[in-house]
Amino acid sequence: MAKEVERKFLIGDEGWRKAVERSVAITQFYLAISSERSIRMRISDGKAAKLTLKFGSDLRVRDEFEYPVPLAEAREMMAFAIGNIIRKTRHHVRHCGYVYEVDVFNDVLDGLVVAELETKDSVPDALLPGWLGREVTGELRFSNASLALNGFPELVP
Repeated sequence: MAKEVERKFLIGDEGWRKAVERSVAITQFYLAISSERSIRMRISDGKAAKLTLKFGSDLRVRDEFEYPVPLAEAREMMAFAIGNIIRKTRHHVRHCGYVYEVDVFNDVLDGLVVAELETKDSVPDALLPGWLGREVTGELRFSNASLALNGFPELVP
């Protein structure tokens, strides 16, 4: 079992683009969602699929289990998706030794750009990149499960 420790931010400006190391096209959908658990399928670059189970109501720290799934079966399960199918491009951006995952959403979530930092370290604000905007860690409306169920979140300053 792995613990997922995650911080999430809106993007303040486009400065992250010049530091992109690699990008992955992601299609993901949920097969089950509740306040304390979710079952998600993710297809990366149309080549590989993973089933992810997440447990816990704390959006910053949760138990996470991942398993590879045959691509054909993952595509077949898409018919059972709850809510929106999420399509995004994930850009990996390194800053001060940490890798940020900048998700640029498409389709029904077009215009939403969110950065995630998964680390067990407590990164001081002084080490965060200047292109990050407001931190939205723990704000349910920015969780991928909420995006699948509720669509584009209201952007409150």
